[in-house]
Amino acid sequence: MNRLVPVILFCILFITGCREPFNPDIDPTDLSVLVVEGYLDTEGLPSILKLSYTRNIQTDGSNSLNYPGAAVSLRSESGAEYPLTSLGFGQFEFAYDIPEQENYRLHIFTNDGLSYTSELIKPIITPEIIDVGVVKNEKGAEIYLTTKGDENADDFLWTYEETYAFRPKISTPYKYDSASKDVIIRALDDRTNLCYRGDVSSALILETSSRFEGQFVFRQSITQILQDDERLSVRYSILISQKALDKKASEFWEILRKNTNDLGSIFSPLPSTIGGNIKNDQDPNVPVVGFVSLGTVQQKRLFVDAQEVIPWRAVEPDYFNCFVEPDTIMKINYPLAFTTGTFVPVVAVIPEGAYDPIGFQGAVRRCTDCTLRGVNVKPDFWED
Repeated sequence: MNRLVPVILFCILFITGCREPFNPDIDPTDLSVLVVEGYLDTEGLPSILKLSYTRNIQTDGSNSLNYPGAAVSLRSESGAEYPLTSLGFGQFEFAYDIPEQENYRLHIFTNDGLSYTSELIKPIITPEIIDVGVVKNEKGAEIYLTTKGDENADDFLWTYEETYAFRPKISTPYKYDSASKDVIIRALDDRTNLCYRGDVSSALILETSSRFEGQFVFRQSITQILQDDERLSVRYSILISQKALDKKASEFWEILRKNTNDLGSIFSPLPSTIGGNIKNDQDPNVPVVGFVSLGTVQQKRLFVDAQEVIPWRAVEPDYFNCFVEPDTIMKINYPLAFTTGTFVPVVAVIPEGAYDPIGFQGAVRRCTDCTLRGVNVKPDFWED
């Protein structure tokens, strides 16, 4: 979900912060405010611009967002134009290597006949990330970053994507084959004992390098992983993106961060103070919320193995009350026990001196099949 939308709907500040229901008077024009969010990389790294509309959470009980149909392009002062590619659901991809000495404006043409233009945007060259690492502490494991600002890049925004490998509570190489009415070994591409899942964090991590001696930002905390978290059970990966901001962009994201952290407080800044660098071309007084920046994005990936946090053990609620049923399912009963797929063969029961099983002990699928919570295809970037 777009990070900006929940903040814009300031009525939630009162709904969550007060004991008694509060029904504020809301200007109808504030119920469909265009929300724009994006940091476009100037060296060809695919970047995403997000467009959406705010909604009235008092009358709309759904969690769905309303996305505008639009044509979006970036134009330089010299006249070069770079159209963004629509990916659907309000997302537009920018993947151009553009001259960084020029200034640019973003232009948005929505399908309802309105248009929006950004202020002039000057690209910022983001310094490289010096180091990323992990350190154990009393809570778990902290992921940190070290970098250094310069005369052109003082304020920073960090975002990150996480991916981790995990295993189910009970592993099994077997599955029931309805065609042969027998238990067979799973193919490698059908495995259910090792999976991957990930997420893009919505956290806003900001810092100003000039607050530190030599603009040296040392071990900036990025995220904290608790010691019983499943993300540390096998192997964990984080991709951190570092983006330099100009002062106005930094102030915008700081207001947004405070809104996010203070959600429920009547002292949070109101949407009218958030603003941004996008204006409606037909009427500059029409509210538009969001900020678009240009610059280089620096990235660094870190892997953390479970061995680095031993002896911690993951506690995953999805695998509570998981066990192998002690009763043996005989071959004649395979169809009855395994056809629905909710109960799966786990342990082959082989008499002494025999080669073939006479039956299987089983367990419920949610305890054995990691594909219910992730994918069994290793990501292209993954390193074992």
